[in-house]
Amino acid sequence: MSTNSTTKEDQETQDIPRPSLTAAMIPIVFMAASLGLLIGYFETDPHLPLFLSAVVAAAVALATGCRWKQLEVGIMRSIGLTTQAIVILLIIGTIIGYWIAGGVVPTMIYYGLSILAPDYFLVAACLICCVVSLAGGNAWTAAGTIGIALMGVGEGLGINPAMVAGAVISGVYFGDKISPLSETTNMASGVVGVDLFEHIRYMLYTTVPAISVALVLYTIIGLSMTPSGDGATQVIELQQSLNELFIISPWLLLVPALVIVMMVKKVPAIPALSIGSLMGFICAIVIQGVPLGDSFTIFVEGYAVDTGNEAVDELLTNGGVDSMMWTVSLIIIAMSFGGILESAGFFRTIVESLLKLAKTTGSLIATTVATSMTANVVGCDQYLSIILPARMYASEYKRRALKLKNLSRTVEDAGTMTSPLVPWNTCGAFMFATLGVSAFSYAPYAFLALLSPVFAIIYGFTGFKIAYENESARDEPASERAASGA
Repeated sequence: MSTNSTTKEDQETQDIPRPSLTAAMIPIVFMAASLGLLIGYFETDPHLPLFLSAVVAAAVALATGCRWKQLEVGIMRSIGLTTQAIVILLIIGTIIGYWIAGGVVPTMIYYGLSILAPDYFLVAACLICCVVSLAGGNAWTAAGTIGIALMGVGEGLGINPAMVAGAVISGVYFGDKISPLSETTNMASGVVGVDLFEHIRYMLYTTVPAISVALVLYTIIGLSMTPSGDGATQVIELQQSLNELFIISPWLLLVPALVIVMMVKKVPAIPALSIGSLMGFICAIVIQGVPLGDSFTIFVEGYAVDTGNEAVDELLTNGGVDSMMWTVSLIIIAMSFGGILESAGFFRTIVESLLKLAKTTGSLIATTVATSMTANVVGCDQYLSIILPARMYASEYKRRALKLKNLSRTVEDAGTMTSPLVPWNTCGAFMFATLGVSAFSYAPYAFLALLSPVFAIIYGFTGFKIAYENESARDEPASERAASGA
């Protein structure tokens, strides 16, 4: 039954008329204009412009000969890609609420304020996140645990939250990119057909220089900035408030430690995070004395406190399933738009047009970077930014005698790394919901994400660490390599 269904869907895909480049660009141009107008001028949320863009995309697709059933299948398939992400997002919401109520996050903030000083906080935060995400291979899990605590410590130290979020994201995506446990790392190597560890080793050539520059920049910023307010007094007051509101104990640090251990032991994210949430629930009742009825409310509405201290209240009022609904709805609308573009053949038309401009190795890699980044913006999902260019450019890399590890590295440099920079991308939306800072604000400080595609393009045009099937192909013009490959 499933085989017949798949065959039918494949046949429907083959029957889709190939849209012209003009038709394919209409929804893209409309999206850019509507996002600029409605967000920039009317200050709306991105939900409305993305929904309107999906309507326009569907109208253009139907006008070019697509059937609604084909678009509907594309929408459902696209949303289906994010089902796991949505479940994780909801669990993270409960973790935030229960870890605050259980004293876990307050304890992490309390001790973090004692250990971390403002002048080296950003570089330390980035390094801590690098280690945690490398061990677990998941940027979302790392951001939803240690990242939350670091945001609280940064706020207590009077550091710009956008800077802290940028450092956290650089750190968590370092591990998400090169850890053998990472889904995106396995996906990029698997889709392209490159050995996993060869893929990881080859990525080090761009990732290590990028993270090194990022750490230097965080160090320079830390040494040169002046945190807002009276830092020492603010830290003391915050620690006193935490002591008054919660039982602070190093034993509570066992909760995040256990989650990290489960990540290292390759326990899947959903059960590992669910256990972390349950432990927070137990801590809230047993250690902090939260009434059972209130603990049930925290699951949905999150933790709330009213101390009269605005900074403390803002820091500790967070979490719950409800807090993630804005992000979940954005993901569903964005993925609907991306599903229409893919199922209608708009993506393929645009990519094939770009490929005609890629005459050299450098321009081919730059085109791959641009495609992955565009897929993050338009396709609204990190997975699409890896799968689409990997699937569409593999034959061209082969024709030009370029080893496919060049392609797998490039889609990670551009696709994986820039996904959190787009507010309506699943990754950007998740980081906003988790860290409480918009992608528009933290993007200038997410140095690893900004530098990785730059290094990829530089390597492409200079030929540095670009692998060919044979060394003689390196000196041949691209057109001759393509011809001989054909």
